[in-house]
This record gives sequence, C-alpha cells and structure tokens, in this order.
Amino acid sequence: MTAPESTPVPISSKSMFEPSLSLAKRYKIDRIFEIAALISTIVGLVVLAVLLIDVFLDGLPRLSLNFLTSYPSRKPEQAGILSPLVGTIWLLGTTAAIAFPVGVGAGIFLEEFAADTLATKIIEINIANLAGVPSIIYGLLGLEVFVRIMEPITKGRSILAGALTLALLILPIIIVATRESLRAIPNSLRMAGYALGATRWQVVSEQILPLALPGILTGTILALSRAIGETAPLIAIGALTFIAYLPSLSLEGFQTPFTALPIQIYNWVSRPQVEFHTNAAAGIIVLMVVLLLMNATAIILRNKFQKAR
Repeated sequence: MTAPESTPVPISSKSMFEPSLSLAKRYKIDRIFEIAALISTIVGLVVLAVLLIDVFLDGLPRLSLNFLTSYPSRKPEQAGILSPLVGTIWLLGTTAAIAFPVGVGAGIFLEEFAADTLATKIIEINIANLAGVPSIIYGLLGLEVFVRIMEPITKGRSILAGALTLALLILPIIIVATRESLRAIPNSLRMAGYALGATRWQVVSEQILPLALPGILTGTILALSRAIGETAPLIAIGALTFIAYLPSLSLEGFQTPFTALPIQIYNWVSRPQVEFHTNAAAGIIVLMVVLLLMNATAIILRNKFQKAR
C-alpha cells in the first residue's frame, strides 16, 4: 500500500523573495528617521547652547579671586563659594574612597567568583534596578540610616553621612561598569591562566583586572561626576546652606557639618534678589569647570592605560 501523494502547493516566488515594503519605501523611512534624529540633535544642542550662553553672560562678570576665596554672606556682593567648594572636594574625595573599593570589589566578585545561582541573579537584577532609582530615595535612606541610626559614628549631618549617601547612590553604576569592563576581556586569557596552573585570584588580579582597569576608572569617574551635581540627596540629609569655616584636615573633619556647591547654588537661585542669581550663575560655571576637569581626568587615565596595554 503506497502513501497518497501530497499535492504540491505552488509557491509564489514573488511572496518569498520580495519584502513587504519596497526598497524605495525602506530608504524613505531611513531618510525620515535620519532627519528626525538630526532635528532632535540640533534642538538639544541649541537649547544647551542658549543655557550655557545665558549662564556665562550672567556669571562671568562675577567670577573673581575674591568670589572663590570668600565665605557665603547675606550680602550678595560679598558672598563667595569657599566653604561650598572645599565641602564639595571633601565630599567627592570621601565618596570615592568609599565607593571605589566596595563597588569594584562587588563587581569582581559577581563577575568572576559568584556561582550562577538564583540568589546571584536576584542580586544582579536588583543592582541593575537600583541604578535607576531617583536620587531623593537615596537621600531619605541616608537620612534614616547614616544621619539618625549611625549618629554616634557620623555625628549626624556631617561630611561622612553625605559621602556615605552619595556612595550608595553611585555604587550600582560602579558595579555595572566594573562588570562590563571585566566581561569585555576575552575569555581565552582566563583559560590560558588556568592552563598554566594559576589560581582564579591570580588570573583576575594579574591578567584580567589590569586590562579592565581603564574601563573601570572611566566608569567610576563618570559616576563621581554624577554625584558632584546631585542636590536632592544632600538636601534630604540636611546639608547646611551657610558655613563660615572649613573642615579641619583630621579625622574629626569627616564628622563636621558641611555644605556643597549644588546646595549653595540652589540656595542662591531660590532667593528673590537678582544679585544672588548672578552669584548662582558664577557658581554653576565653577561647578562645570570641576566637572570638565573630572571628565578630562577620566579620558587621560583611559588613554594612558590603553597605551600601556
């Protein structure tokens, strides 16, 4: 008994090989998307240029050595940014000292040592989600944990409490940047190290980490660049807006009250006097210069370590 022969279904060569849209239509859609992207870029650049020109026109005449070396004052013509600028530097240095070793260590552990378990996956998902949490949430968390619960250590609204809050804010970014940098290193280098009898720590510390260091440093400095401009978490933990002294260069300096440039700028902008708005524009210029210096440092470090490779 033979099987019935199936009737061949005619296949139209037109339906198989011709796309649903003609080539001309697809090129037209590409062109429309290109024009839309170009318009979006131009609009963004124009708005940014207008804002920068307005800030520079208002703030440049106010910038002077006296402005940089004077304390804040109720009189706008005598007000300066010495204590906010020094507070920002203290805050950034302390934040980097806390966030860099913790973030890089966590990234190395999760990427190179942790087993692929359900708990690890849950931690990875939470870290990825924490990177998108609004900064005010970190401020409220820092207020409760670092200012109130850990008051015997931080002495309340101090540089240490502010740095711990900002470190918490940028920690997910550093962890993600570390993992991405480690993941970019070819796996063949790890296998070669294991084949020569090296331990996992020897492979990571002597082969993988030096190659991934440029990406890690770049991610860390860019994360710190975000921290320097954050105002909401510092307001939430109660950073002061007027300080007429500088923190001492000692361990007690970490436990002293502080202010920072974003806080000072926010304070000046919220005042009705036009002279304070001019001071705010000058403070914004100083803050942008600090940001540009940090980004330039990131580029120099990346290029230096890439050449070393």
